[in-house]
Amino acid sequence: MKIFFTAEYDPAELEPLYAFGEVLMDGWAKGLPNLTEEELLAKTADADMIITTFDEITRAVIENAKNLKLIACTRATPVNIDTAAARERGIPVLFTPGRNSDATAELTIGLMLSIARKIPMAYAALKAGQYTAASAHEKKTKEGLRKDVFWGVGEDSPYAVFKGCELKNKTLSIIGYGSIGRRVGRIARAFGMELLVCDPYVGEIDVEEIGVRKALSLKQAMTEGDFVTCHLKVTPETEGCISREMIACMKPTAYLINASRSAILDEGALVEALREKRIAGAALDVYEKEPIPADHPYLTELDNVVVTPHIAGASIEVLTNHTRMIVGEVRRFLQGEQLLYRYC
Repeated sequence: MKIFFTAEYDPAELEPLYAFGEVLMDGWAKGLPNLTEEELLAKTADADMIITTFDEITRAVIENAKNLKLIACTRATPVNIDTAAARERGIPVLFTPGRNSDATAELTIGLMLSIARKIPMAYAALKAGQYTAASAHEKKTKEGLRKDVFWGVGEDSPYAVFKGCELKNKTLSIIGYGSIGRRVGRIARAFGMELLVCDPYVGEIDVEEIGVRKALSLKQAMTEGDFVTCHLKVTPETEGCISREMIACMKPTAYLINASRSAILDEGALVEALREKRIAGAALDVYEKEPIPADHPYLTELDNVVVTPHIAGASIEVLTNHTRMIVGEVRRFLQGEQLLYRYC
């Protein structure tokens, strides 16, 4: 059994895979770039299994690999696999749903805190030498008083410039209440937030409790949320759903968070809303073009946005999760057992 392996992985969790056959490491598994189609054609021609993360397993690759019996993708959505071609040959395609749900949920909360409390802005100011004092500076405490630690007062002081808002007692609208959305909700509840859930596939009886209710429409969720966070897959129904019209519904004090997919959002409309201060701010991990262009307004112009370079799923634990999931699936496949993570 030849297993062609180009995924990022947890070495300890991968150990059992070596008992199933010859594991041929290449590409990202060795810290190298994605393989080209030509390279994949040459290297997978006699492979029984292909396990990858980002390599494009095209129809040509699938048809060329005459011994191919299984394809595994260590992602929540195997968009880089030609699933139609695999289905035609009767080759199961595995995926790893939920592998990065905790990581993404935690980053979402981090983005919320960052934009609400202006943490990156304060950090950047200090790194640039603002609001600092000379090394020899020493503040004298007057007789009868105890030592104080404030940095100054006035409209130009950091206390005023970086004054933000708390999450407690705010309404968090969660657009999409699947694996990630539910985790975000649980963490947000610990901060004392109220949840307004917007998901047509979730019934009121499944989510409503004290402090949690279901929105009757996307417009309601956009209108009532102090924070609006998006956790949607891209489908014909969700593409562009956070539209100019929906953004216009938001409170001027509200924040938009998106760590899901950029295709759900009208990026141009959001830039305009931020530029005109029609909403308080946004925090984003995904963009219309990736990598984000160096001249994007998020980077060059706007001071009410926090951006990260698509790292929501970038945690050490994610590697452990998807390695365990795939190794377990390979074992079940070889033993003829029911597959748990079959995409098609």
